[in-house]
Amino acid sequence: MSMGDAGTARPLRVGIVGMGQRAAIARHVAEAAAAATDLEARVVAVADVTDQGRERARAEYPDAVVVAQHGDLVGAVDAAIVTTPDWTHAAIAIDLLRAGIAVYLEKPLAITVEDADAVLNTAAATGTPLYVGHNFRHAAVVRLMREIVDRGEIGQVKAVWCRHFVGNGGDYYFKDWHADRAKVNSLLLQKASHDLDVIHALGGGDTARVVGMGSLAVYGDVTDRRDRSGELMGDWFSLDNWPPLEQTGLNPVVDVEDVSMVMMTLDNGVQASYEQCHFTPDYWRNYTVIGTEGRLENIGDTGGGVVKVWTHRRGWDVAGDREYPIDGVESGHADADLVTMTEFLRHVALGEPTTLSPIAARAAVAAGALATRSLRNGSVPIDVPPLPAATIAHFTTPTPAVTR
Repeated sequence: MSMGDAGTARPLRVGIVGMGQRAAIARHVAEAAAAATDLEARVVAVADVTDQGRERARAEYPDAVVVAQHGDLVGAVDAAIVTTPDWTHAAIAIDLLRAGIAVYLEKPLAITVEDADAVLNTAAATGTPLYVGHNFRHAAVVRLMREIVDRGEIGQVKAVWCRHFVGNGGDYYFKDWHADRAKVNSLLLQKASHDLDVIHALGGGDTARVVGMGSLAVYGDVTDRRDRSGELMGDWFSLDNWPPLEQTGLNPVVDVEDVSMVMMTLDNGVQASYEQCHFTPDYWRNYTVIGTEGRLENIGDTGGGVVKVWTHRRGWDVAGDREYPIDGVESGHADADLVTMTEFLRHVALGEPTTLSPIAARAAVAAGALATRSLRNGSVPIDVPPLPAATIAHFTTPTPAVTR
């Protein structure tokens, strides 16, 4: 995408679609541009279908044009950051891509494999840049584990396990649209897509066959419900909202699973599993990667935690043979968000290649969506369908340099 003819380059004009909780990632546009000598970018427009969202947009971006529909951004922006609710991702992304607007699409790419494929096929057909925000690949704990694997410290990877203790699940996912399968499909899309993507990265392959199990074990029994339209998660979140059965003000519709398990065979033969629970007291994710010469495991997933490595036979031993500290933020993923946004902006403005791939994002959707289909249909094994060869070729061909 050109930012103007040679000698007349202008700043990359960025728009935001959806001024909800996750729109905070757009704050990194200014930070990314300020940190670079060869990149200019600024938020010039915001679209949100709600009055409350447009009010937030005017308060946070007083110099930006605020509109109601994403279609109103056509001609006004070069790139758009899409942070709308999950079920709207595919349609909005397709509209913007067809209009020639580069898209940063918050994960998940879509809530079905079919919609994910439609987005990727549109990007391939139009040639418009598409980037899916799987920012957790840039998190310090993931980078550290990948470094250990890549240098061969545990040999050839054969198995990857992940347990996700979603201690904030009641507040994060059961008090708004996330609890409604018609809008989210399942939390194996919204919540698990990061972990499924990381499992693929650590295992060196994508899911080829998947089986799912799960149930609505706790939050379906909570009868205190109310409509929270116009509110954001920060309006109700509290660590004092405990224990889970004493939660109040859940979404009127609660029909997604709050505990689930996924078994995967990757396309390179690696075996993997993922477990997710939304009513644990603690909130973190624990990975185990087992290779032919050892295993690694993280204790904590943010700054202050460690990754331990075992490479000798013995009985149980929590110390391991080596221990590596996890750098980065001590909570959340602001550091990964900045790296992700910087990568997107430099890709669009300067044509630089990205480490995050839309094909990998599709693989995470496929694993989560088909695991959901499996668990709701007797835990039958389901094979992941292939993408069209032309779409794969589009996303695996080096990006041409951008003329500025």
